[in-house]
Amino acid sequence: MSAFDPELQARLDELERELEEGDITTKGYQKRRAQLLSQYGLTDLSDQQQPQQLPPPQPQQRGGLRIHSPDSSSHPSNDGGRLSSAPLSAHSPSPRSPDSGGSPMEAVPATLLAPGGPMAEHRPSMLQHDSLFLAPAPNDTSTRSGTMVSGDYAFNPEHGPYADVAQQNPYDSRTGTLLDSQQYFSDFAGQQAYEGAGEYGGPQRYSSGDAFSPTAAMAPPMLTASDLPPPDALEYQLPLEPREVPFAIHDPHDANTPMSNFDNIAAVLRHRGRTTAKLPAYWVLDSKGKEIASITWDKLAARAEKVAQVIRDKSSLYRGDRVALIYRDSEAIDFAIALLGCFIAGVVAVPINELQDYQKLNFILTSTQAHLALTTDNNLKTFQRDITTQKLNWPKGVEWWKTNEFGSYHPKRKEDIPPLSVPDLAYIEFSRAPTGDLRGVVLSHRTIMHQMACLSAIVSTVPGNGPGDTFNRDRDLRDKNGRLIGGSAGSEILLSYLDPRQGIGMILGVLLTVYGGHTTVWMESKAVDVPGLYAHLITKYKPTLMVADYPGLKRAAYHYQQEPMVTRNFKKGMEPNFNTVKLCLIDTLTVDSEFNELLADRWFRPLRNPRAREVVAPMLCLPEHGGMLISVRDWLGGEERMGCPLKLESDSDDDSEAEKEKEEPAPAPSNGFGSLLGGGTVTTTEQRAKTELSEVILDREALKSNEVVVVAIGDEARKRTANEPGTVRVGAFGYPIPDATLAVVDPETGLLASPRSVGEIWVDSPSLSGGFWALPKHTEQIFHARPYKFEPGDPTPTAVEPEFLRTGLLGTIIEGKVFVLGLYEDRIRQKVEWVEHGAEIAEHRYFFVQHIVVTIMRNVPKIFDCSAFDVYVNEEHLPVVVLESPAASTAPTTNGGPPQQLNTALLDSLAERCMDVLMQDHHLRVYCVLITAPNSLPRVQKNGRREIGNMLCRREFDLGNLPCVHVKFAVEHAVLNLPIGVDPIGGIWSPMASASRAEILSPADKQYSGIDRREVVIDDRTSTPLNSFSSITDIIQWRVIRQPEELAVCTIDGRGKEGKGITWKKFDTKIAAVAMYLKNKVKIRPRDHVVLMYTHSEDFIYAVHACINLGAVIIPVAPMDQNRLSEDVPAFLHLLSDYGVRAVLVNQDVDHLLKMKPIAQHLKQSAQVLKVSIPNFWNTSKPPKQNNGLRDLGFTMDPAWSQPGYPAIIWTYWTPDQRRLAVQLGHDTILGMCKVQKETCQMTSSRPVLGCVRSTTGLGFIHTCLMGIYIGTPTYLLSPVEFAQNPASLFVILSRYKIKDTYATPQMLDHAMNMVPGKGFTLHELKNMMISADSRPRVDVFQKVRLHFAAAGLDRTAINTVYSHVLNPMIASRSYMCIEPIELWLDAKALRRGLVYPADPERDPKALLIQDSGMVPVSTQIAIVNPESRRLCSDGEYGEIWVDSEACVKSFYGSKDAFDAERFDGRTIEDPSIRYVRTGDLGFLHSVSRPIGPGGAQVDMQVLFVLGSIGETFEINGLSHFPMDIENSVERCHRNIVPSGCAVFQAGGLVVVLVEVARKAYLASIVPVIVNAILNEHQIIVDIVAFVNKGDFPRSRLNEKQRGKILAGWVSRKMRTMAQFAIKDMDGSIFGPPGTSGGEPSPINMMGGVSNTYSGDVHRDSMGSFRSGGQGYPVVGGGSSLRNVEPAPHILEHELQQQQYAMENLSFRDSPAPLGLVEMPADERQRDIADNDQTPTKNTQFNSNRVSVAAIPHGYELPDFDRFGDDVEAMGPQPPPVGRKPLSPPGTSASGSGFGGQLQQPQQLQQNPPPQIRLPGVDGRESFDDWDLSTTTMNLAGTLGKRIE
Repeated sequence: MSAFDPELQARLDELERELEEGDITTKGYQKRRAQLLSQYGLTDLSDQQQPQQLPPPQPQQRGGLRIHSPDSSSHPSNDGGRLSSAPLSAHSPSPRSPDSGGSPMEAVPATLLAPGGPMAEHRPSMLQHDSLFLAPAPNDTSTRSGTMVSGDYAFNPEHGPYADVAQQNPYDSRTGTLLDSQQYFSDFAGQQAYEGAGEYGGPQRYSSGDAFSPTAAMAPPMLTASDLPPPDALEYQLPLEPREVPFAIHDPHDANTPMSNFDNIAAVLRHRGRTTAKLPAYWVLDSKGKEIASITWDKLAARAEKVAQVIRDKSSLYRGDRVALIYRDSEAIDFAIALLGCFIAGVVAVPINELQDYQKLNFILTSTQAHLALTTDNNLKTFQRDITTQKLNWPKGVEWWKTNEFGSYHPKRKEDIPPLSVPDLAYIEFSRAPTGDLRGVVLSHRTIMHQMACLSAIVSTVPGNGPGDTFNRDRDLRDKNGRLIGGSAGSEILLSYLDPRQGIGMILGVLLTVYGGHTTVWMESKAVDVPGLYAHLITKYKPTLMVADYPGLKRAAYHYQQEPMVTRNFKKGMEPNFNTVKLCLIDTLTVDSEFNELLADRWFRPLRNPRAREVVAPMLCLPEHGGMLISVRDWLGGEERMGCPLKLESDSDDDSEAEKEKEEPAPAPSNGFGSLLGGGTVTTTEQRAKTELSEVILDREALKSNEVVVVAIGDEARKRTANEPGTVRVGAFGYPIPDATLAVVDPETGLLASPRSVGEIWVDSPSLSGGFWALPKHTEQIFHARPYKFEPGDPTPTAVEPEFLRTGLLGTIIEGKVFVLGLYEDRIRQKVEWVEHGAEIAEHRYFFVQHIVVTIMRNVPKIFDCSAFDVYVNEEHLPVVVLESPAASTAPTTNGGPPQQLNTALLDSLAERCMDVLMQDHHLRVYCVLITAPNSLPRVQKNGRREIGNMLCRREFDLGNLPCVHVKFAVEHAVLNLPIGVDPIGGIWSPMASASRAEILSPADKQYSGIDRREVVIDDRTSTPLNSFSSITDIIQWRVIRQPEELAVCTIDGRGKEGKGITWKKFDTKIAAVAMYLKNKVKIRPRDHVVLMYTHSEDFIYAVHACINLGAVIIPVAPMDQNRLSEDVPAFLHLLSDYGVRAVLVNQDVDHLLKMKPIAQHLKQSAQVLKVSIPNFWNTSKPPKQNNGLRDLGFTMDPAWSQPGYPAIIWTYWTPDQRRLAVQLGHDTILGMCKVQKETCQMTSSRPVLGCVRSTTGLGFIHTCLMGIYIGTPTYLLSPVEFAQNPASLFVILSRYKIKDTYATPQMLDHAMNMVPGKGFTLHELKNMMISADSRPRVDVFQKVRLHFAAAGLDRTAINTVYSHVLNPMIASRSYMCIEPIELWLDAKALRRGLVYPADPERDPKALLIQDSGMVPVSTQIAIVNPESRRLCSDGEYGEIWVDSEACVKSFYGSKDAFDAERFDGRTIEDPSIRYVRTGDLGFLHSVSRPIGPGGAQVDMQVLFVLGSIGETFEINGLSHFPMDIENSVERCHRNIVPSGCAVFQAGGLVVVLVEVARKAYLASIVPVIVNAILNEHQIIVDIVAFVNKGDFPRSRLNEKQRGKILAGWVSRKMRTMAQFAIKDMDGSIFGPPGTSGGEPSPINMMGGVSNTYSGDVHRDSMGSFRSGGQGYPVVGGGSSLRNVEPAPHILEHELQQQQYAMENLSFRDSPAPLGLVEMPADERQRDIADNDQTPTKNTQFNSNRVSVAAIPHGYELPDFDRFGDDVEAMGPQPPPVGRKPLSPPGTSASGSGFGGQLQQPQQLQQNPPPQIRLPGVDGRESFDDWDLSTTTMNLAGTLGKRIE
């Protein structure tokens, strides 16, 4: 205490007494104590008790920016690391951190802003403040000037305190998160809450696919011990050593004031306000060059002090808190005042420059936790208006102050100015990375002072343009302080139009202006657009420094070339004179050497600048990293210290001798004064060479492989022609700034680059920022990167000191100067492959976007602007070019006129020209070209101008958001990485491919399941063996005898109300009544076919059993849907016709429905057209009453009826396309199905059965009509209609009647979950909810159902998938497995080869997730078989699922097809004795163990996984693909694609993707997204992408894709597409196939394009396998072809003949037209009137030369497109079909390998010659001379067993 002033000591003692007596609170004590200390200039007690010690002087190290007197050693130089600008924590003092002159950093992170700074241990909580406006303490003696212009300067949108701020702990929200060991700014590190997703710069800023990630702080991989580093790795350029400034920096206005006296800009500002009070600081000019504002230094300082005072006194902010600055660029003075005010007040400024970008504003305010925003009245009004009009909310917790109303600060006494107490951090600059990510870069006061000293040194040594001075002309005479003798070091005048609020514009326009006391003249960037104005302002204001950019200078200079007199006569009497300009600083990332020459020689020199060539100075700045410049030409010298050759090595001896002679004298700095290392002089020539702008001409080919080959340098480079082929002209910036250590590093590996290669520029300097705000991970990666190098003989790389900032700029160092080629993001990579000495070699070639853009702009006409980038797809980089062209604009030519029609041919030729030019000039194989209208691509703001942002374009391209009207692909040349199967021709089932898999998997077990044959089934009620009964009717009679009065059937309505229960006895009499009615009235006889069309009711069950008793053949069908009569009526009529139906039985509801006028008329008219006679409809709801049962009335079963071949029931399945599949059930099959169901599900008579949906086929029929009878339990009926209206009714019934086993479909569960909550009932008793799946189960169903019904107590093991097939309603089931679904992630690449490899989804994001379908039920055996060789598949591969079960149907009904018969006679090579049914589905068996045995013992289970229908798969390059997987990829890839709105099929050897989209505009931009998604995930390139409008995509009533209808619509050209895009090159005019010249026509394929072109390389393109190409050739020997594994077709001979004849006469009616490539073509050619589907927006479809589809072998029924349409016969004779003749004449069954076509019989094989093997065409695909439906490998019978409800 003795160290304190006595007066202060007394006041502190008094304060402590008040605290002890309780007069004041602890917080009040702390606040008043801090105020007392601050008045005496003290910060803390410890500061006074221990006088501050400077660190001991250290030996001078290289690299420090010496901003002090050379004689002084009290301020040692720094080692050059940016860590010097990042103060360390108080707990980790470091000798590297020079003292700033202020107090050391406190342990308490945030301190009160009152002068004097930190508190003792606790800071007052913000809870004590009731608003931002703090009332002053009673004894507050700080001065308050009453000079406020207005008291209404604050605006708080919330009109109150910050409620959210007050509630948070200040330590949590502010700065208490510093990690001491990290040595970052305490103010910004570690606030992880705001860390954005992903790595720096998005996913592709730096390559992440390599073994070493350059952004991770880790070494490249170690080589093996025997593997020493390659020679290339040992050739590296070490980091350039930093230069020094060989003199101290002094105040330009006062040579006796060293700038090292000042610790921060705030201190300098106060000095300026005192010493140069009346000199001008700023002039601000508008776009016309008029002065709109100006200010002197005293006024500037006073207003800044006022801002600081108000912040200190009237806000509750603490030192280091953030304050937002929101000003327009024209408010440069207001901005500078606010910024400097923040510096004085000790808060951290956060400039926000895009006021209109509300999202950015909110993000910055939130991430920096800024609660105060400084702005102007004008801005606030605009912002308020915008927020109101856009209906946005004010940013929360932010108070807005209008600084333009603050006035100036006038202290009463001079000593009243409060002392400065600044935090480490000065401001945070937010900028966007090229990828569009917003990041804040932090700048400390110490960093700023380093920057300023460095810039001042550069500026002060620039030679002036004044008159000659013999005293100092050729001498470097300096005084003892290092100042030039005789040289006037006066202040500068800066003329700038760069944005003064950020980057280099702010560093020069605000910070350097204050630091040097310079005058800044700022003008709006638009002023340079006014001809002659820029030159006039230079003449008028006589600037010594111009700050500009290339776009502005080009406008001025080019205009001067065109009209020089406009500039010269801009103002009478004032001739342009640039004599005063010493330096024209140009902000750019790449140097434009040609323009530099023009600027110097044809603008500066004619306008009277004597040093024109020396004036032009491009400066390399880092806009992403704080804006500081890192290289510019300077006259400081010292370059010999950098440690790199300053003269390019030459091969000739003469040059080297001359070089030696020149280098004999020690080189001196180029400014003429001696080096600190020794005296000496240099020749004028060499001196000029070091300061001039170097230029080199580089070899372009070498650049592609990252090598730098200098063709010419210096004067020789200037003499060469600019457009010399194969070369690139590159200009240098200069040497790195003093104190900067610069390295060139390979960005992919992190190793130092070799001296002759291109690498990323890494730089380290005290003048650079220390990191990002609140992104510690990115700060570590970008600002603290460590390069590595290999030492000779050491396989381990070693790190190189120091830590560097990664600039993201690619360039090289030549003669010590920095050459930049572009941003890392602006480099395009492409892989090239070739074979050398028998070995395949693959390398990357690199191209710079800037060079590509220049080439396009010079060589392609009608281009407004363009962008290029590469996308990483399928593990390779593919180049994409986006053009802006006026030809792509649809804007009306006149106001209010019609939009312009797009010229598709022109757009296509532009895209093609672009590809050709880049191929010729750069050998760049472009992947795709997109064309947009001018000014439509995303742009970034730069110095008031907007430039295309390449990375923003790439991001929008990836999202499919670019407004493109045209896209053209060149995939044949660009895409290399396409996989090929073992047998590209034969496919995955060929002997070669199968043998290859067997070899890989050997030794492996074969895939077949065990079988549990239950010969005897015991009835639990009576212990009677149920297997002794021969029919279900016999069991009914037995139930009637044994339990006559028990409940048999009961209907329940949607409200849960029971109908009248039917006992077994009553049940018998009801059936007898219907049977009697049918026998007597309807005259039903045995084997009569009867259609039963009932609603879900008891009547239906009675009718079924009555017909069984009569020996009739029952065909149950669902009632017609009024909304889909066009589908239902033809299907119904064909059913009647095909099976000769005797009668249609209906109940009351259906009878009423069919008598409705629309339905009755539709039926009648359709029947007349189809020439079908409709039998009578009989209503069985109210038959004559009977009191006797069946046996009493003499109804008995004829034993012949129960024989295996006798059809009792026909189940008709309708695929989503309304194609019929009919299977026949005999009594043995019916009982077999019941047996399997009962035994597998352990069903007993104690639990009732529920029948609800799909009661006409499959499990629904079994549960509704059979199971209750079979196990002797009641059957409850709930109508699907009632369920649809009230889904809860189903679950209430399940709960109320304790039903144990039930059946459901995914669609009904989706409906239920969408409609009702999963509560209000209990499902504890439900043990087995069987969810049917006819193919691969949906993986989302289980989880959705489990979560939705968890509250109802539904056990997770009760949700069970059942694999239900047309041929067997339960092939596999998860029932009673007691485990959740088994999920497998499969390697998709292996799957395409037929292999099953489990994958790790974290390592393989493309892995496919599938769920099991359960285990085999009772009496069922499954085998997985190769469908062609008929051999059992090995474990580890998949095959066709073959089933042997009592529940399998025995045949398709009515089919005479040999192939259909073969499906029921599947015999494996290994065991031909077992007869299997072939499902046509692919899958595999997989063994798992689960701890479900007694005591948790492991139980082995063999489960079935179903992959999908074999008929839907198609093969490309010998690899098999499932369309559903490709469709899922497409549906996920873009938000405008409708859910489940994609169909993929193969037609005519072409892979077609049909997509349903919700938007019509810019479909071209969605195409690459779709193509990339498929290429990336499935490694195939599709041929055609077509779009249909939302709602035009054919779907069934259950919202399933109608694949057959889609395909048939495509084939018949009736699909109403909006646009179609060809992906592969269908134009053979450029490269003809082998044997044709480029311009000769090539064989036309079906789609109107030409057979694919260019390069027979199989990598280049896809090709269909023979089997998938489906030429219709039979497989001789062995099993049937894979494509034959289809369900049975509709069989009706005359129908086939009729259809074949119709198809024979059907031809494409459009005249040949170009492939549609844009949305709205202007093709107005006459179309055939008969084609009514053409719409104004419909694109021209694909066509061929009238290809006929005559006698196409197909086994499906085309949907009824032409049933009531065109009369094909009336069209007259048709030309003969193109291509080969059909294999069989009309009227005979055509052979074919697709769509269930029949196998050719041996005699047919003899008649037809064996097929000729066709070699692949030029694209690797067979050349299809015609396009027939046998090539369409879309399985039209693929989705088997889907029942329409």
